[in-house]
Amino acid sequence: MPPPAAQPVCTVDDPRLAELSGLVAEGRPGADPQRYHAVVDGGGTARAFTLDPAGCAVTGTRQADVPVTDVEDLGLGPGGDLWLADTGDNRAQRGSVRLVVLPPAGPPRVHDLVYPDGPRDVETLLVGDDGVPLLVDKATGAAGVYRPAAALRDGGDPVELRRVAQVVLPWSGTGGGPLGPAGSRTVTGGGVSPPEAGGGRAAVLRTYTDAWVFPLPAGGPATADALVAALDGAPLPVPLPGEAQGEAVAPDGRGALHSGSEARGPTAAAITVVPGAVTAATVPQAPVVPQPAEVPEYRTYPSWLPAAGGAAALGALLVAGAVAMSLHGRRRRSR
Repeated sequence: MPPPAAQPVCTVDDPRLAELSGLVAEGRPGADPQRYHAVVDGGGTARAFTLDPAGCAVTGTRQADVPVTDVEDLGLGPGGDLWLADTGDNRAQRGSVRLVVLPPAGPPRVHDLVYPDGPRDVETLLVGDDGVPLLVDKATGAAGVYRPAAALRDGGDPVELRRVAQVVLPWSGTGGGPLGPAGSRTVTGGGVSPPEAGGGRAAVLRTYTDAWVFPLPAGGPATADALVAALDGAPLPVPLPGEAQGEAVAPDGRGALHSGSEARGPTAAAITVVPGAVTAATVPQAPVVPQPAEVPEYRTYPSWLPAAGGAAALGALLVAGAVAMSLHGRRRRSR
């Protein structure tokens, strides 16, 4: 049986979170989230915001004096560590990317990484129970999955990544998003169910229009190896229609899926929830959809296009407002 439709949780009114791009739902196993953690798209200093799920008001921050270029996603690691994925690279020009780990207490850890096949734009981070991260690129059609080829080290020379898998998402007819049909196969965020989550565990990838829930084996830890194996399987589609620019997703401790969208033009950033989405993917005879045997013929769009589209929409609104004010002034002068 498919999961129910997405339900609104709250509008994120704090202007600092207008470009919400990464989300974690933290709480007790089998319970609703006690708090959200979120990051925004962009550079500056490594920082994550803590939000109250009751209304999405910001209640605190976790940050470190670590420079970042373009943070795109957020993961929750062992011990409550927050992993910031400074991996955005809209024009595929960065020589290395960065993961910043913010623990609940103590100094941050910084891990610099390089791809074996050249720079690429990445907006998705999955963190295993073993503290090993996976990155999933934003290529439309076949998304590469990367993991460190050696143990991570704090500072020093970058560690090389290995391409260990690829994900070819099934077709989706869900509408919305900034890119139309291509956006339904463009991976913009990810998450992993917390340990001992009610209803089973899964790895989740999302696009601009849908979440895809990849069930994990019952009882075992969600190591990086287990996550790679799960991403080779058949996922459950969870439609997320109507989001202005959906880039964040977070499974919680009771089998629900929380989704976050950036603000675009007059539409504010917002968080929605799909109750039972993970549970629906882990039950026997779940309505999962096999990945296509062949990569669909999609050309990867320019990575800067969604942001440019949002800027264009805002510019159009400003121009329309100026024209309306001008016409109003002319009418008053003609009276």
